[in-house]
Amino acid sequence: MKAWQLKDFGLANLQLGEAVTPVPKAGELLVKVGAVSLNFRDKAILEGFYEPHLVPKDLIPVSDAAGTIVAVGEGVTRFSVGDRVNSHLYSRWLDGEPAHDEPAHCFGSPLPGGLAEYMIIHEDSAVGAPHNMTDEQASTLPIAALTAWYSLVDYGQLKLGQTVLVQGTGGVSIFAIQLAAAMGAKVIVTSSSDENLTRAMALGAQAGINYRKMPDWETEVLALTEGKGVDLLLDVAGGDGINQSIAATKAAGRIAQIGFLTGQSTNLSLMPLIFRQTTIRGIAVAPRSSFDRMNEFLNQHAISPVIDHIYPFEQAREAYEHLSNGAFGKVVISVAN
Repeated sequence: MKAWQLKDFGLANLQLGEAVTPVPKAGELLVKVGAVSLNFRDKAILEGFYEPHLVPKDLIPVSDAAGTIVAVGEGVTRFSVGDRVNSHLYSRWLDGEPAHDEPAHCFGSPLPGGLAEYMIIHEDSAVGAPHNMTDEQASTLPIAALTAWYSLVDYGQLKLGQTVLVQGTGGVSIFAIQLAAAMGAKVIVTSSSDENLTRAMALGAQAGINYRKMPDWETEVLALTEGKGVDLLLDVAGGDGINQSIAATKAAGRIAQIGFLTGQSTNLSLMPLIFRQTTIRGIAVAPRSSFDRMNEFLNQHAISPVIDHIYPFEQAREAYEHLSNGAFGKVVISVAN
């Protein structure tokens, strides 16, 4: 099969070549990949700052894929040949709380990912792709949509009329805006682009803050919430900005710490955290059971993924470059087409 393989860290070392087509073992599905979508995790793995010691040689990257089952191993009962499925990042996290070793069983590193013509997914890990979505659309769901859903619903317990702040307009953030708006929440979004803020409000956000023009953006959040702060804040930036996130969140509010775009470490000011009694939880996607519930919600509310651009399989490097330069929504690579 044709496959992109990471020979060493750096975009120049992502090379298109031939690899052995895998054969499904007991309980496994052989999936003909239709499309994959890129996440910041994929960029971080490629550039060598996401657990580099765990990245195997000649890795087939990219965790998020959608495709069609073309063969099954012995004993498979959940799916049949011809079914369309999604990959699920944490391939063994099916329900409840995560186990201590979930990162050891992730697609796109250390397990082979979907940037190839075929991939193996265990039937327990696979999720039925929404019938009303193309492979390109469905490929956006496993990390971006599911992270947003888990942050809002399973952790955030967001309720009708509550207020949520979403940072940025990348894949997770756009899904968070769409989902929170469908739940009847009030959404505030931050961005460095007025154009992106306008587009975000068209998707359901009620207010936008340009943090370049207003570096102390937390003060504007307080003004928009009558001095209280938001009920829930989705932090994708990381770094020292967590202190502003605490200031923008209400007393006893919640912060979902999702990303590390501006840094993997922080100088945390403890007194505001203590006095505001803020809860901060690290979010690393979600179990498969949450994925199943999210897909039902997406179907019920006819939510369509926002895709910035779709690249052909041969232009995977260009897709990575697009992600690095910033995207409104998702960057997708069409594999089968």
